[in-house]
Amino acid sequence: MATDTQSGLQIEKDDSSKPEVGFVLSLGRALHTYGYPAHRLEEMMGRMSVRFGLQGQFFSTPTSIFASFGAQDDQRTYLMRVTPGEVNLGKLTELDDVIIGVLRYATSPETGSLRIEKIVTDPPRYGNLLMTIAFGLASASASRFLGGGLKEVVVSALIGIFIGLLSILTGRFPAVGGVFEPLAAFSASALAAGMSFVIGPYAVSNSMLGGLIVLMPGLTLTVAMIELSTQHLSSGTARLSKAFVVFLGMGFGVALANSLIKTVLGDPRIAKIAPMPSWTMFAAMILMPLSLTIILRAHKRDAIWIVISGILAVAGSRIGANLLGPEIGVFLGALIVGIAGSIYSRYLDHPSIVTQVPGILMLVPGSVGFRGLAALLDEKVVSGIDTTFKMILTAVALVAGTLIAGIIAPSRREA
Repeated sequence: MATDTQSGLQIEKDDSSKPEVGFVLSLGRALHTYGYPAHRLEEMMGRMSVRFGLQGQFFSTPTSIFASFGAQDDQRTYLMRVTPGEVNLGKLTELDDVIIGVLRYATSPETGSLRIEKIVTDPPRYGNLLMTIAFGLASASASRFLGGGLKEVVVSALIGIFIGLLSILTGRFPAVGGVFEPLAAFSASALAAGMSFVIGPYAVSNSMLGGLIVLMPGLTLTVAMIELSTQHLSSGTARLSKAFVVFLGMGFGVALANSLIKTVLGDPRIAKIAPMPSWTMFAAMILMPLSLTIILRAHKRDAIWIVISGILAVAGSRIGANLLGPEIGVFLGALIVGIAGSIYSRYLDHPSIVTQVPGILMLVPGSVGFRGLAALLDEKVVSGIDTTFKMILTAVALVAGTLIAGIIAPSRREA
């Protein structure tokens, strides 16, 4: 008998007689926790089953994994309830090393299971101070990408730091996690509006969006669209619903903060953006990927490749925007990031997801969707619908670029 750490229930555990089954289940849970999408997760568990000579069928959703082993008339089925975690590129890289070792017959399933257990229990790669600074730098860079000036960038950085501290607090008090996004949106909107009475008029909405950019569910939306496109309908639909709920929660937080600020202080003092030198855009193109390296907990050795991926994403989307328009232009950025990730995987023997996720985060349509929701909440129905449609178009273009990149330049391995 053993205790399931998630549910606390006593369950029968006979995987000791079949270490291969135990390894596949442990690997699936770990990959799911650290950000693997459904199509890659099920494929990887299937490859491992083939490697061990097992007949396996797998089905995953954002909160569970079903795994069946054996012939159709003599199957043993496992259900694992998995709490969705945050993307952790460093641990995904370490899990990939285990996968390659097993596939190449260099690592036994027993040893692989022990290595997975160690990876899962290892402490966080970066400390709270560095994570908080990374949130601030990411928000400041996002504000600059959105056309912000000096005031907007500084306020965005302050909001990002506050949200970073709030995320640390959420980790210590899990009960806060259920309202984290609305609370963060409320705080960002209140700080952005309140600062206009302290530092003078500026573009409040720019700072608010920049401060919230890390929390936008754009990556969730993109992964959901990819899962739907690859016929993983249950997982894709569930993930799409999650993105929608997060958007609504953040929209509510912003609306509540706006009403409170107007009641207490009056309308925010708004002014046009004062342009910044062009070199600051290049600085943001470097700082944003570096910040994402820390936020996504990637290995330090991968920082340079993540920066290159981020630069390619921004440059590709800008060129694509000039040729095809701002929404469709994202297609070219995603295509370039996908191909670059495949090259990285082939020649450096690391999983392509390490560079692809940060690159996609530089392109995701989260801020566009949030603007549409904000317009709808402000009773600007036509503008809100138009902006929301642009978000959907951007997401589709991003998914198309990612999938086509996988056809043009497939990774040496899908890991």
